[in-house]
Amino acid sequence: MTVQINTMSDTDRQLQQLYPFLHGGVKETATEQVALLESVQQKAAHSVEVKQEFFAENAQQVIEVARAIAEVYRNNGRLFTMGNGGSSCDAAHVAVEFLHPVTAGRPALSAVNLVADTAVMTAVGNDVGFQHIYVRQLIAQAREGDGLIGISTSGNSDNLIEAFHTASNIGMLTIGLSGNDGGAMKSCDSIDYCLTVPTDSIHRIQETHVAIYHILWDLVHTLLADSRGGLG
Repeated sequence: MTVQINTMSDTDRQLQQLYPFLHGGVKETATEQVALLESVQQKAAHSVEVKQEFFAENAQQVIEVARAIAEVYRNNGRLFTMGNGGSSCDAAHVAVEFLHPVTAGRPALSAVNLVADTAVMTAVGNDVGFQHIYVRQLIAQAREGDGLIGISTSGNSDNLIEAFHTASNIGMLTIGLSGNDGGAMKSCDSIDYCLTVPTDSIHRIQETHVAIYHILWDLVHTLLADSRGGLG
């Protein structure tokens, strides 16, 4: 007699409950609801855990980055932002936070979203190459003393790496937000600060990136308020 041993893991069981039709079964509403609720709780808990672990390890570096950005603004510099895909949305988010502060008493600070001009991006991408879409804009607009934030969940975006090299040659402050092991950004000599979220979950990386740049924004304004002698 042959004895079959059930080697299905807990994760496999959860997936089979969520997608029974893939295994020849029929979806049960009650079972699905339990699995979905458990999934929500697990993902929410993991999101909190990743953020807590990152800031526990990197709080001092976050402060150093905020000081560096504040120094850019003290010297009348501008902040440029860039990213691809979902990170391009984060780049836009960073820029609008500085340009249009939602907290009373916080002045607008100059920030340029390099993802915004689709005509320039598609022209350069088509004529020269996608890896140059941010390089060309920095050459035309950026100056020594400006700052650049590049966001990539993998850290391996060629167009960001090329832009960081250009920015470093110009004399800009360079800041990278990456994930997992940091990718090429982690070892890039042209990046002054690289804040890496050490998880392979793209969603958790992105969620932590949002927390990072919101905190940076707040710290920068706090540091600049000291120079101004008050928020008023």
